[in-house]
Amino acid sequence: MSSRYEFVLLAEQPQANVRELCRRFEVSPMTAYKWINRYRELGEAGLQDKSRRPLSCPGSSSDTLEKAVLELHDTYPAWGSRKLRSLLGEGVLPHHSTIDAILRRHGRHLRYGADSGDKASSRFEHEAPNDLWQMDFKGHFPLFDQRHRCHPLTLLDDHSRFA
Repeated sequence: MSSRYEFVLLAEQPQANVRELCRRFEVSPMTAYKWINRYRELGEAGLQDKSRRPLSCPGSSSDTLEKAVLELHDTYPAWGSRKLRSLLGEGVLPHHSTIDAILRRHGRHLRYGADSGDKASSRFEHEAPNDLWQMDFKGHFPLFDQRHRCHPLTLLDDHSRFA
């Protein structure tokens, strides 16, 4: 016997105190009365969880839009959603994230950046020390007296990584 069914059977007793049962079963009164009302209407089947899926989805993409996006992607498989959007033509254009969602739903989504799965290129290293140096200017920042500025420049030996 499920705890919901047990709760409802106890709550249906003539002298039952629903609030006391709520404390004992650790449920809110709102949930308890929902279970009781569902049990009265539908019987034991009413104690099952209802689906939270919406009855309709008015913002979903139309089949014609999905077909057009997939046809464009077949023609230009390396193009991303922003470029495909520019080819969709006149009328109300979907956001590029909608086009991404359509491609992802059909297993054709292009992966970008960190999602791409491609490993970063291996760290390169020059053959001998002092053959190649990397330089990077880091901008500037004010010193403590606020009148002078520091312009840091980093130099890095490409073989030893000595800075």
